[in-house]
Amino acid sequence: MANTYFIGDIQGCADQLQELINKIEQTSANNYYVFAGDLVNRGPKSLETLRLVRTLQQTGHAESVLGNHDLHLLAVANGIRPSHRSDTLDQILQAPDRDELLHWLRQRPLAILKNHHLIIHAGLFPSWTAEKTMSLAHEVETTLRGSAWLDFLHTMYGNTPDTWSDDLQGNDRLRCIINALTRMRFCTIDGRMDFATKDGLGNAPEGYSPWFDAPRASADTTVVFGHWSTLGLVLRPDLISLDTGCVWGGKLTAVSMNERKLIQIDCPQQQKPG
Repeated sequence: MANTYFIGDIQGCADQLQELINKIEQTSANNYYVFAGDLVNRGPKSLETLRLVRTLQQTGHAESVLGNHDLHLLAVANGIRPSHRSDTLDQILQAPDRDELLHWLRQRPLAILKNHHLIIHAGLFPSWTAEKTMSLAHEVETTLRGSAWLDFLHTMYGNTPDTWSDDLQGNDRLRCIINALTRMRFCTIDGRMDFATKDGLGNAPEGYSPWFDAPRASADTTVVFGHWSTLGLVLRPDLISLDTGCVWGGKLTAVSMNERKLIQIDCPQQQKPG
């Protein structure tokens, strides 16, 4: 019987992704995979990863939300942001099917709601319900898929506004949504985001806590996310944290939706933290 599996940040570790899928398929065939974003970058095979996930999605076996590294690829490919020293995106940028892959990537959602599970890349504001998160994500998705998407990428970067308000308009509104969904780790109880701290729970800035520990309107929904390798694997009734540092020499993790079955693959270190 086919199952749905949530899979954490791959970041270009295509061999480990294929190994993980092979391991899952040995126990049940025709499974559905939901990826928590950051398909590419820092690992050695971003091009192969993108092609593999695209094929799975186009054949009805997968979907992925967008992560900050996926958005970074779109910005670099269009000359909006420079490459970073640790980027491993050149194979995609030089590939004969680059335009098809990039077009496919920018059609991906920022949030998925499936059987009372909300899949995002990073975080969400305490005041957002699952349904509101989906609606706000759709606002950004519509822009990314529209004719003015490059104009939006030019204005996407920045740390303000760092607090949500329903009154936000235009690019400020879209930037705030995308920062929450693809970058958030810590926030205050009233929803002010911190972007400086990337460490684990023991190094929370004063007055801040993990976004998921604030009293949240989405508490009736299990939130599934990646992005936070220094947090690692967390399995709670209301929470699944999936980024177990594949690219840093950790593991690539899959969790089945219904049974919470954990499947992991050991990964060689591709990048050194810091």
